[in-house]
Amino acid sequence: MPLDTGEKMTIKTRLEALVTEMVERGILFQDAVEEFEKHFIFSVLQRTNGNVSKAADELHIHRNTLSKRLDKYYENGHPAGARPRLLKSNRASRKVKPLTRKRR
Repeated sequence: MPLDTGEKMTIKTRLEALVTEMVERGILFQDAVEEFEKHFIFSVLQRTNGNVSKAADELHIHRNTLSKRLDKYYENGHPAGARPRLLKSNRASRKVKPLTRKRR
C-alpha cells in the first residue's frame, strides 16, 4: 500500500536525523550503505518467508544479484529464515512420485 505524503515526510525526517547522527559519530559512508542494504534485503526476505525469488521480484533486482549480495552479507550463504537449498547430491537421491493421469 503506498504511503501518503505525511507518512513519507515522517520517514524522510527520521532518515535525515539518523544520517546526521551517523555522520556525527564518524560512521563511514560505505559502512552505512552496506548496513542499510543488508537490513532492507533482510526485511524483504522476512516478508517473503525467505523466498529469494519473490524477494528479488519485490526489490526489482535479478535473483542472481540478490544471491550474490546475500553471499556477501551472510557467511553461510543463507539468510536467517530462508529455506535451505537441496544439495545436488540430495536432489538425485530424492524419490519423486511419477505423475499419473486418472482415467475416465
